Amino acid sequence: MISVKNVTKTFGSYKAVDDISFSIQRGENVVFLGTSGSGKTTLLKMINRLLEPDSGIIAIDGVPIRQRRPEDLRRSIGYVFQNNGLFPHYTIAENIAIVPRLLGWDRQRTEARIVALMEKLRLPPVQYSAAYPSELSGGQQQRVGIARALAADPPILLMDEPFGALDPITRSAVKKDFKELDELRSKTIVLVTHDVQEAFELADRIFLMDKGTVVQEGTPDQLLFEPAGDYVRTFFEEQRFLLEAGRIAAGDYPALISAFDKFKNRHR
Repeated sequence: MISVKNVTKTFGSYKAVDDISFSIQRGENVVFLGTSGSGKTTLLKMINRLLEPDSGIIAIDGVPIRQRRPEDLRRSIGYVFQNNGLFPHYTIAENIAIVPRLLGWDRQRTEARIVALMEKLRLPPVQYSAAYPSELSGGQQQRVGIARALAADPPILLMDEPFGALDPITRSAVKKDFKELDELRSKTIVLVTHDVQEAFELADRIFLMDKGTVVQEGTPDQLLFEPAGDYVRTFFEEQRFLLEAGRIAAGDYPALISAFDKFKNRHR
């Protein structure tokens, strides 16, 4: 579905992404995890040509994205920004309708799609369709951002710290409703976050990044229980007990006790 081969991106003398290669399968949920400056957002932006790589090839379904016009590419990829990126002078309905209208959808189809998404994301259309972003809470604005990204039913959804700007309670509620969307079952999702718990909660595979490179790639269990080196082991150390406990099947008390004993021994 998405293929990245030997991609490098520099800003002046700073190498943000350093000769990275990987592939993402159709329908897979992939998370780029890492600290600020690790290159994860730069990589995400290159997938839909908000940034161009200095070298290397990014392809979708075997077609290099440089062979497509940026605007055409972006209409086929949903993008959720950290700070929602809504147009303040557009109503909520107008914000959600942007891509369907660019694609030439008729009014009836567009309006039906807006209503369906708003209802799924707990934004009653009667109350919010004609409202403006400034009239909504942060959590509601982010729900609109998700609806806008999904409006044209794109096969790929890119998400850059989508829940990072929300308070913990709001983040939990928005994330819960997001995960329950039936829209996501057919999507390839690439998400950027620095939140370890979020990565383990949402990912099929995690790419742990540092200094523009992928330090380790694998399932959450592989990164947690089979770290490739000291950096990976240290990265998860602070939250290791909670992560291990979360990976243990409910009711497996001996395994939970073992994880707790390991946690105590590491922190003596």
